[in-house]
Amino acid sequence: MDPRERIHRLVTENPVVIFMKGTPQFPQCGFSARAVEALRACGEDFAYVNIFEEPEIYQALPGYSHWPTFPQVFIGGRLIGGCDITLELHQQGELQRLVKEAWARARSGEATTGESGPSGAGAK
Repeated sequence: MDPRERIHRLVTENPVVIFMKGTPQFPQCGFSARAVEALRACGEDFAYVNIFEEPEIYQALPGYSHWPTFPQVFIGGRLIGGCDITLELHQQGELQRLVKEAWARARSGEATTGESGPSGAGAK
């Protein structure tokens, strides 16, 4: 499968996914570790991709998302951003709302959008 197609499937088939350096159990950079902590605080499961074990994803994701750095957090099929935006949304209480809404849509069978591009604090 083409890497961009695989990324699209991962983003649209998982309510929450983080493309990160390492794993949630063993993050290999501080930014990935902090983003994982924020996602865990939301109280819902999330998928992850260790970009060090997926070199095709590592190379293709910045072109797919138009976001150059890692980690990259997608919620409800949309790029939320990297570590700083994820932490900002968490501190504002928005991250938990976005995660809960994405999981509610997934549980009801509603499809995710698969849109890319940073959505920032005003995401709905």
